[in-house]
Amino acid sequence: MQSTPLNASASTAGALFSNTTFEIPEFQREYAWGSDEVSEFWSDLQGSLDSDTYFLGLIILTNQGEGLNSRKDVVDGQQRIITLSLLATAIYHEALTRERKALAERIQADFLRSIDYESDATAPRVKLSDHADDLTFQSILSTGSGPANLLEDGSVSARMVESFEYLKSRLQQDLRSDPFKRLGRWTDFLTNKLYFAVFVHPDASTAYQVYEVINTRGKDLTTADLLKNYIISQAPPNQRSERYKDWRGISKQFTDEGSNNFVQYIRHVVTARSGYVLPKDLFGFLAGRITLSGKIPPTPPQLVGMLQNDLPLYLQMIDPTLGGPAEGSTLEIFSALNSLSVLAVRPILLATFGVPDALEGMKYALKLVVRRIVVGNLGTGNVERRLGEAAKSVYESNDWHVLIDALSDLNPEKDEFVDKLRSRSFNKQVLRFLRSSIIQKAIAPRTNGTLHLIWTRQSAVGAMSDEEGAAWSSTIGNTFLSDLERRDKTVTDWASFKQKMLPRAVNHEWVDRLGEIDEWDAQAVQTLGAELAQAAGDLWYS
Repeated sequence: MQSTPLNASASTAGALFSNTTFEIPEFQREYAWGSDEVSEFWSDLQGSLDSDTYFLGLIILTNQGEGLNSRKDVVDGQQRIITLSLLATAIYHEALTRERKALAERIQADFLRSIDYESDATAPRVKLSDHADDLTFQSILSTGSGPANLLEDGSVSARMVESFEYLKSRLQQDLRSDPFKRLGRWTDFLTNKLYFAVFVHPDASTAYQVYEVINTRGKDLTTADLLKNYIISQAPPNQRSERYKDWRGISKQFTDEGSNNFVQYIRHVVTARSGYVLPKDLFGFLAGRITLSGKIPPTPPQLVGMLQNDLPLYLQMIDPTLGGPAEGSTLEIFSALNSLSVLAVRPILLATFGVPDALEGMKYALKLVVRRIVVGNLGTGNVERRLGEAAKSVYESNDWHVLIDALSDLNPEKDEFVDKLRSRSFNKQVLRFLRSSIIQKAIAPRTNGTLHLIWTRQSAVGAMSDEEGAAWSSTIGNTFLSDLERRDKTVTDWASFKQKMLPRAVNHEWVDRLGEIDEWDAQAVQTLGAELAQAAGDLWYS
């Protein structure tokens, strides 16, 4: 098998494995195949057993050291290499059980263990860098089963054991018709008819660039995977393990999915210093694959340092109950923004924290966010871009006051705010926050209690038509905060609402004002809504 820096060469699995020892670097994606992927892998191979050839995809490797026989790091293809090794192991142990010793020795020599001809010492052809997972993998290869003390469901080790047990079971079913003949056919297929395209390059950086090009065209590889492999590959070989540990220490603080994921954190940290970067451009920008006007990406060591530095503060933004550099009123602002599910302002918070009079800057950011929500257009991409560029200005000037001029055209007038809040419909999350802020006279209120819509189509409390209800039911005037999660079943009209629900109001709720209203109709909702909106205007524009 020959390979050049620019071309991938075709190789049978037998030739590739018998002439190579592989190491799965610790910074690669862990073994992640579950039952669906392993089932498809088995079905594809079993269905092609009588074919002349079957192509199993591209493998990207890079040399650890000098020489043709040096151990090779797997840059891409580790899922297939590990799963194929598990299948070869199942064939090996079945051959031993059925006293096909020569066949078993052939499988072991080609796929499972290499031999040092000078010392007769053997070594595994595939080695995992994680010690615990490698012990499990080698146990499977040697004994045909996982270690007895394997307890953690969902772990890499558990997934490998599950994959092996599935392949062993399916192989045993396949062999029933003619064990001798089928074992020979499987061994011949894996050795001589199963092909890989193999790209080997002595330069890890070049190998990883090929990996990026190929995988960014697919749908399975995430931005987090690409970034991890790029950041690690750019470190000198003797520093990669340490950089991986740093990266892993940061990434494990985040979920893989949802709004509070690791890639979102990276983008916010980068945006706070370099300006707004679209999610789709993040990897290309950081890896130097694309140029964004006026923006300079951090180097890999700088990025890791930035992520480590900002991590304690950002984790408090996600969960203000955590300990960290932020305290008191700053944490209340984080809680307020979480109540509204607003993430786009986090780069501004990162950039503002630590500048002179930072708390006032964060209060300004919160007020701007609430004003934009009320007038109706916080969630547009253009607004997020403007917030990101403003964060960069704060970072570069070390002064939060630049936000005032930079975002002045996004700041609605008080009269517009009051008018929109009086008449617009909002979701319950926003209404709960706004009502809490009004009754507590606080921009970072404690959002206690459950928000109830006084008139609903189902309860029909009050004298409103369906048309009036559709227009006013989800406005601020039709709301009430109570310590009851569900409305009392005996509430059937406005009088019973006042009797049963007003005594269960949260602290500071406008109980007296509601008690003055004789009939709950559209006019009452509009009147109370106007009063609440004016109180909100006084608060949010103070």
